[in-house]
Amino acid sequence: MRFCQLPAFLLLLLLILQCKSKPHYETVIRNGLIIDGTGSPGYTGDVAINGDTIAALGNLQDVTVGKEIDASGLVVAPGFINMLSWAIEDLIADGNSQSDIRQGVTLEVFGEGMSMGPLNPEIKELFAKQQGDIKYEIEWTTLNEYLEFLERKGVSTNVASFIGATTLRVNTVGYEDREATGEELEAMKTMVRQAMEEGALGIGSSLIYAPAFYSTTEELIEICKVASEYDGMYISHIRSEGVRLLESLDELLQIADKADIRAEVYHLKQSGKVNWEKFDLVTAKIDSARNAGLHITTDMYNYTAGATGLDAAMPPWVQEGGYEKWAERLQDPAIRKRVLKEMKEPAEDWESLMQMTEGPDQMLLIGFKNDSLKYLTGKSLAEVAALRGKSPEETAMDLVVQDGSRVGTVYFLMSEENVKKQIALPYMSFGSDAGSMAPEGVFLKSSTHPRAYGNFARLLGKYVRDEKVIPLEEAVFKLSGLPASNLKIEKRGSMKAGNFADLAIFDPEKIRDNATYDNPQQYATGMIHVFVNGEQVLKDGEHTGAQPGRVIRGPGWKRSSE
Repeated sequence: MRFCQLPAFLLLLLLILQCKSKPHYETVIRNGLIIDGTGSPGYTGDVAINGDTIAALGNLQDVTVGKEIDASGLVVAPGFINMLSWAIEDLIADGNSQSDIRQGVTLEVFGEGMSMGPLNPEIKELFAKQQGDIKYEIEWTTLNEYLEFLERKGVSTNVASFIGATTLRVNTVGYEDREATGEELEAMKTMVRQAMEEGALGIGSSLIYAPAFYSTTEELIEICKVASEYDGMYISHIRSEGVRLLESLDELLQIADKADIRAEVYHLKQSGKVNWEKFDLVTAKIDSARNAGLHITTDMYNYTAGATGLDAAMPPWVQEGGYEKWAERLQDPAIRKRVLKEMKEPAEDWESLMQMTEGPDQMLLIGFKNDSLKYLTGKSLAEVAALRGKSPEETAMDLVVQDGSRVGTVYFLMSEENVKKQIALPYMSFGSDAGSMAPEGVFLKSSTHPRAYGNFARLLGKYVRDEKVIPLEEAVFKLSGLPASNLKIEKRGSMKAGNFADLAIFDPEKIRDNATYDNPQQYATGMIHVFVNGEQVLKDGEHTGAQPGRVIRGPGWKRSSE
């Protein structure tokens, strides 16, 4: 029977049934090399999106489509996870998260030591006073309230956070150099319990800095026991990455064992030329712990220089009580003389990044709060010392006092050979240890480390394509599936039907980092499209202005809500 001989209503019914037999997808990304984030070999195929979800993968030919994207010659991967992001204020100033989105990052993870909650009135007052170029009202108290504040305001990336061990200590002990009392420790544990039930990923520490430096191993074990109850992670900038690197790694392993908690080393490194040879000893310790049943992982940034402040060049005792007390002591001639002596002598019981560089010409000053000092941005400490006719140590002390801050500083510390070895470690993921910004507006008032613009693209371009340190499938796994698994984040980090549609689509032949130490504020190139929760945030290499980012919560939130 021919269609023309059918009654009109039957013809209409037949057409409806024919249409219904074909799946409909809002967006289909066609002909890309799908690297799914599991480490499996890539394959050419299509990816379909409906709403915020990956609806199907494969050869999707007999379907109806709202929008098609041709990904021929491109890699289609899960969105990348920035395991250590400092975009906590950047996203308040600009929720577009430009420098990370343009590298395929779809999740920013905060919480290295300091977190944006919980904040008591004194901490709020201090945070407001210490604000630099970016000014904002502190409209939240708990960590969860901060994350929800970002979501309401609008962010292009998803956001998640650890609760900071330093923040716990400041809420209770303050900035004093002493052990927490039993009552203070119980208060910390109560805060951990609340944060975990509200979705914190675990506890993050940063133990080279005051006041975290004053925390005992026992204190860290006790608060980690609470996070462990909620299947959280302990993640740490360990006490030393140089002279006492092995001993500091032992402490992390002890905390993991005694608290029965998964643990990760923030930005693994061997700082200072004299410590470069410790790479094999470090990995042997980690491998031994993993073989013994501990869940130990690491992350890193792909550069031979780190960035922090001039506080990392001075002994922690002089910083007790917070910045105001620190600056006040640096103006006392007797104390200043003692600090100068300790800055020059080999540091044994504290971490001196200044001593780990090859000299003050390997320390770049990149972050000033005081407008009158911003002309020094980009100069080395050696250059500024020469301009002022003082020693580098005296100059560092003067700058901290004059700037009203710790002064952002880049330290050249690591070996390129070790960077490559670390990238190949099977338990290594990646974090920028930097903000997410744009080369415009308020972000041009200070400089930054090139990792803020290039960390993830550098892995895929320099180390995967050009130097073939690891295969592309392994790199994508370490940028997505591995960190998602470590964080116990569900339905993200890999590509399969039913998972959230966080996608990074890039040209493997063109992706590269362009940021340098001399000119760090340059976008990476080669990332073509990015989707966050099914919404296109990057299109043909340009930001769409979409801000579909959500708060991502850890396993404790699900458990507490059941």
